[in-house]
Amino acid sequence: MRYVEITIPNGRRNVVVNTLEDEGIDYVVFDETSNRGYTAVVRFSLPTQAVEPVLDRLYEADIGDDASVVVIDAETVVSQKFTQLREQYKRGGLEGERISRQVLRTKADELTPGFPIYATMVLISAVVATSGLLLDSPAVVVGSMVIAPLIGPALATNIGVVIADDDLRSTGLVYQVVGITLVVAGSIALATAARVAGLEPAGIDIVAVAELEERVTPNVLSLAVALGAGIAGVMSLTRGFSEAIVGVMIAAALIPPAAATGIATAWGMYGAAAGAAVLVLVNLLAINLAGLLTLWIAGYRPRGLFDVPAARRQTIVYASLMTLAVLALIVPLASVTLIDLQTTQLESDANEEVDAVLAEPAYDGLEAEDVEIELDNDYPLRSIDRVIVVVSSDAPGPVQGLTERLYAAIAPHAEEPIVVEVQFVVSEQEGSVADNETSNALAAHTAGQHGSY
Repeated sequence: MRYVEITIPNGRRNVVVNTLEDEGIDYVVFDETSNRGYTAVVRFSLPTQAVEPVLDRLYEADIGDDASVVVIDAETVVSQKFTQLREQYKRGGLEGERISRQVLRTKADELTPGFPIYATMVLISAVVATSGLLLDSPAVVVGSMVIAPLIGPALATNIGVVIADDDLRSTGLVYQVVGITLVVAGSIALATAARVAGLEPAGIDIVAVAELEERVTPNVLSLAVALGAGIAGVMSLTRGFSEAIVGVMIAAALIPPAAATGIATAWGMYGAAAGAAVLVLVNLLAINLAGLLTLWIAGYRPRGLFDVPAARRQTIVYASLMTLAVLALIVPLASVTLIDLQTTQLESDANEEVDAVLAEPAYDGLEAEDVEIELDNDYPLRSIDRVIVVVSSDAPGPVQGLTERLYAAIAPHAEEPIVVEVQFVVSEQEGSVADNETSNALAAHTAGQHGSY
């Protein structure tokens, strides 16, 4: 429910009163005595879904551009007329609690802080996200998402498009681009400082860190997060739900991959940086595309009748451009997804083959400890490099012929030539000394494309 107050300009009192009478709205009128060009103040209550159409009718009736309109939340309204009005709008198909276009725009403004505050919060978020990724700490990474004020600019951009508000749209676009740029730049600076200071040793594969690896080699499932964030962001705003939680979801799709881009760049791993950058762009476009379409489907349009076709054309252009960009960028994500599927399938097949080979009488006493698929370091489009099989036995040293036998069994399941590496681990014997370092002697044999080692 909403409580509306309108300060009516001179000569427009009858227009407002007649419109409210036609709508069957209970109202109260007070004379305005400030001598500032106003004649009266009218106050009335409306169901949430009635605010936009009623205000539009008042503007169509020409209440004047100088009229001042205030809309606030109302806790309770006890009135027979109000109950009838609410039922009337339900029968008109507007039973949802969708907020008005006017309130929506105000909320978008409120969620978009002043630029100095916005830039400061984004940089703090970048520092926290970069630290969390380097520390491989999911809790710290989540903290960076809570800090980032990204929901406001994302919503402002799309609200500006659908209601033909060029200023709101431009502000949202600038904030989004600058925000992501600041995160990447801040992450590069902090990661470079960490590397120079020796906090993270140079020469290591930094993106092997779990929190980083999933963001430098993204797959198509990452797109679902961004689409869900865009839709949920608009739904939370238009239906009066809490925007804070959805804001975290939007930040989750943007802040960590942007920080990962900076870290990979600082380490000179430009392929990994490209993978994370693709994820950032795909998520940014998907959030905006989902938000834009959700707003349009929800029925938000400009106030003026003649502005609607222009807004429709603008929405179609923006949606088309973003869709084409997402489709272009989704190609590398699909390639990574294909590798993930191949890796999973090969791991399953390799496990079955290893179990079958070790079940043969010739290898009695051997047991498979682990089967691991290792990928190469050609980020972001990695490929399968080798299959590592860990086998335990009672006696130290390799078992003659086992490596070639496992290679012959596993290789046919791979799409391309692979290396099969077999590591032999001595199982602990009864009565052995626990701290005897030789009790876990390790031998490794490798079979390549032709089964040699």
